[in-house]
Amino acid sequence: MRKLGRTTDQRMSILKNLTTDLIWHEQIETTEARAKEVKAIVDSLIALAVKEKDNFTEVDAKVVKAKLDSKGNKETELTKSKNGKEFLKVVKEEKTEKRQKDEPSRLAARRKMFTKINKVKDSEGNSIDLTDKLFNVIAPRYATKVGGYTQIIKKGARRGDAAEAVILKLV
Repeated sequence: MRKLGRTTDQRMSILKNLTTDLIWHEQIETTEARAKEVKAIVDSLIALAVKEKDNFTEVDAKVVKAKLDSKGNKETELTKSKNGKEFLKVVKEEKTEKRQKDEPSRLAARRKMFTKINKVKDSEGNSIDLTDKLFNVIAPRYATKVGGYTQIIKKGARRGDAAEAVILKLV
């Protein structure tokens, strides 16, 4: 493993950030040494996702949610408490939904992925689950391929420090 001229915690943080960005944007620009390290990490994550992509079961889950009116607001009803005071209570409805339940090996793979990538939020502040992207978007794309999921394209020397700049992208 290359040290990249950094202490261990800084190096691991850089690699984790680059790995996260590559999975999220599917293409990044960085130096050649960093790209080679990230390539190994991402290839192993994609191989793990391909192996475990269909390892789940469908289960019926009971979900209790607030009932919404036509405008999207929560419906309320007037009720009385034990001491006689009136208050508004949200009306709830029960539904059953189909959900995916990970098998133990897929759950272990998901947890391993969480150690290699960061949590991400989009521009509106909503959390994005990159492990779901790996399992549901990227893994089916490479289901028939064995290895070689990433590609390094050289750009030339970077201005300022003359480091070899490259583009690392998913094939």
